[in-house]
Amino acid sequence: MTALRAIEMFAGAGGLGMGVSRAGFSPIAVIERDTYCCDTIRENQRRKLAPLAKWPLIQGDIRQFKFNELEEKVDLVSGGPPCQPFSLGGKHKGRNDTRDMFPEAVRALRELKPRAFLFENVKGLTRATFATYFEYIRLQMTYPELIGKSGEKWQDHLAKLEKQHTHGCKRGLAYRVVTRVLNAADYGIPQRRERVLFVGFRSDLDIEWSFPDPTHSRDALLWDQSHGDYWERHNVPRRQRVIPRLPASRQSQLLTRAPLQPWRTVRDALEGLPDPEHEPEASKAFLNHRFQPGARTYKGHTGSPFDEPAKTLKAGVHGVPGGENMLARHDGSVRYFTVRESARLQTFPDEFLFHGSWTETMRQLGNAVPVQLANLIANDIRRHLERAA
Repeated sequence: MTALRAIEMFAGAGGLGMGVSRAGFSPIAVIERDTYCCDTIRENQRRKLAPLAKWPLIQGDIRQFKFNELEEKVDLVSGGPPCQPFSLGGKHKGRNDTRDMFPEAVRALRELKPRAFLFENVKGLTRATFATYFEYIRLQMTYPELIGKSGEKWQDHLAKLEKQHTHGCKRGLAYRVVTRVLNAADYGIPQRRERVLFVGFRSDLDIEWSFPDPTHSRDALLWDQSHGDYWERHNVPRRQRVIPRLPASRQSQLLTRAPLQPWRTVRDALEGLPDPEHEPEASKAFLNHRFQPGARTYKGHTGSPFDEPAKTLKAGVHGVPGGENMLARHDGSVRYFTVRESARLQTFPDEFLFHGSWTETMRQLGNAVPVQLANLIANDIRRHLERAA
């Protein structure tokens, strides 16, 4: 498989980049500012973990990086611009937040002219509050060479982009851009993680593309737990089984097996891992698998049920609003997910070692893109690029 060239921006701990690399893209630059994230990548490079081992990691501010000095042609630009300006848990400053790095993503397109791009961000970006700015981002990606003037209000620049978009004659660099909010659980990730993805192909390639169809579903999980072998497969005693209680109308809909695969649950993800609280010695055989005390429940802060996909892991730790970083056991007790368990929920391999304290590594994981989801999308992008070559 011939490697295509890629640039990874805002690499974080490497979830998106790993998925892209596994799809056959060879990075010529992996750029990240955060020291802890870079230390995690370096740690795994020292351990010669593929595909990070040969990544050309560059630690620094993306705003100082000169893309136009790269001599190699780039097939794909990917990354997750910092999401705090748009996160449901943030201050909701959006376009007024200095951490908004979408302008740098657009600059990369303008200077590199890649054949395709893949960007990811939080679902909060699609809220009504940001609807106009969301369209502004999309149109900037569509026409990255139409630059706003110094001091020009973004709304005025948006108007110019809209006129360009509706103009009959299209000149210069342009991309065909599609966006969609995907739920990672629908693609086999053991986590209800909704994120908006931006995918674009350079217009001159004349590529038609749509997001891959879901492979997993909630209905398939409900059928498996009600009529299938979910409980037997996990050796769960009958007294501990929680059969979904559904209205009669829904039960009738689930009499036949759903066509897709079942959503993967926390129990599925953690299979084979010893309980870090009750089996501390056995847990030492796994990287980053140490019990973290202090978890508790209160109203609205209840953790992730064992037999459903996990709630969305978040970069906060103790104060996340729904207890997303906790496991909720059937007996009503809770405990924090270990770093290794959280990595399983984000589909990082067990050989991947996270650098830093529990709080810091949970931040890295909360900001990460699930490796397998990134790989699925990147594989589909690659197939279309190869057909257009």
